[in-house]
Amino acid sequence: AYLRLAEDRFYHRYPCIVITAKGQPDVATRMFLRRLVTTLRIPVLGLVDSDPYGIKILSVYMTGSKNMSYDSAHLTTPDIKWLGVRPSDLDRYNLPDQCRLDMTEHDIKTGKELLQEDYIPKAWRKELELMVKTKKKAEIQALSSFGFQYITQEYLPRKLREGD
Repeated sequence: AYLRLAEDRFYHRYPCIVITAKGQPDVATRMFLRRLVTTLRIPVLGLVDSDPYGIKILSVYMTGSKNMSYDSAHLTTPDIKWLGVRPSDLDRYNLPDQCRLDMTEHDIKTGKELLQEDYIPKAWRKELELMVKTKKKAEIQALSSFGFQYITQEYLPRKLREGD
């Protein structure tokens, strides 16, 4: 997803920072993002897999990690927006069945644990509840089933236009 965004120069049409997750963000990455946001004053948008770990990664960017809570003021991006891929997007964008993956028991357990956390925003919680209920997840790459430029030419522009 990141390469597609870069190759299509998505940032020229929509001045923003798009985070695509590849595991838990380290301290240097979170500090760098915080610095970019305070300097450039442009929005930060999250584009992560539709699974509990995508939400967990976004929440670390937004509120920090429990282990580093003493330094969260310098490491968080509280205004990060979750664009997708959201569980509600699976039906809303008619994602093909072969792109919808069954959640493992561990995925479901992680999702339920996240629902118990205070730091999960209400809108994210609603999506997480849907995910746990349907027991379905999807990767960002599932959007490329509609074409290799779908994510930058259709999906993200529509999400931004609709304020979703």
